[in-house]
Amino acid sequence: MTKFYLAACLGLSLIFAGSRTFAQDSTRAQFPNMLANSYIGVHAGYIDYPFTNALLAPGYSAEKIVKPFPAVKVILGHEFNKYFSAQISYLRPVLWVEYRNVNGDNGEHAIFMNVFGVTGKGMLPLSKKLTAYAEAGGAIVTRAGFNTNNVQIAGSTNYLTYELGAGLHYKMNKRADLVGSVTYAAGNTNEKQPRTMFYGLGVNYYMRPLSKEAVAKNSSGHYVFPHNVIQIGYSTNAIGYGINYWFSKAPIPVFWDGNIRATHGITLQYQRNSFHGRRFFQIDWGANVSYFQTELNKQDFFTVSLYPAMRFWPLRTKPFDLYFNAAVAGPTYFSEKLLDNRITGEHFTFYDYLGMGFLMGAQRNLNFEFRIAHYSNGNIFYDNPGILIPMCFNLGYAF
Repeated sequence: MTKFYLAACLGLSLIFAGSRTFAQDSTRAQFPNMLANSYIGVHAGYIDYPFTNALLAPGYSAEKIVKPFPAVKVILGHEFNKYFSAQISYLRPVLWVEYRNVNGDNGEHAIFMNVFGVTGKGMLPLSKKLTAYAEAGGAIVTRAGFNTNNVQIAGSTNYLTYELGAGLHYKMNKRADLVGSVTYAAGNTNEKQPRTMFYGLGVNYYMRPLSKEAVAKNSSGHYVFPHNVIQIGYSTNAIGYGINYWFSKAPIPVFWDGNIRATHGITLQYQRNSFHGRRFFQIDWGANVSYFQTELNKQDFFTVSLYPAMRFWPLRTKPFDLYFNAAVAGPTYFSEKLLDNRITGEHFTFYDYLGMGFLMGAQRNLNFEFRIAHYSNGNIFYDNPGILIPMCFNLGYAF
């Protein structure tokens, strides 16, 4: 099953790969073939899964089962033509199901659950603006149960099933569709897992090939978008974990922390530009190899990651250019399954980072960057404590 995850997510990374020096050029000012007509969708809606006391071990029952209905589905896909697309999706509730007051314990016990899908999508145009679709494929349903006094009350599971869906696209403009959808993921009687239904409304944004005029405009500026960047970085908790927690616990969180914390580490990284706009935005793909040590048991672990990344350039000055960058869900090989007395899942996980950096020098060859990072399997395995990586200081050479 791990090979299934890896193949699906590596396939997603390839969508973002493929770049065609240092100044702007027409090849990088146009979306590469594997990125053109790819899309991202964010859908919100109603989730329904009929959890009951049948999930609990014999002799246990909850006074109340709370099933919050808001849910979010994130989609990454590629449109091969107007009749067929392929996509991966991640569906989870905003708040977890809770079993309350189990056998009079006055506790609240969360059931963590999500659905990771890989589907093909058939499209039927009904008019210039309206298109119907149906989709089918595989899904991995993950559920993390709970224990009380070292007794398993609700079991955890991770199983492969099928996923079906249907809906309508309304074309708002060339790059964005309003999508209404219904998704069904089959349950599993042996695992005491009910079926999952999701009714959603959201927007799909498409990276359509740019016109010749837009490509010429992107290529006409004098701003630097480095084609390649090589970095070496050192992570340390010498300044604490305050920055990690600030971004993860803000009123509107924009990043993640973790239950396992690294104290220090070394990262070697390479990034290559795939697309850039005229001044502010670029898309890269990257790879890194890293070593870290944990805080509690001083355990060493190693990672190898591939990832798509975005870079935003809000400030261009004569001595330096300032950027913010981020990567999300980069497929990663993780060397350990147990760290600081906690099961981390499998050897497959995801890599995320959030950073700020500078390009300096007359040729903009010198690079300095601050970064925080996080490893998590996104709950595709029921053990997912998350790994917090403290501030990383990176020195790089751009060319």
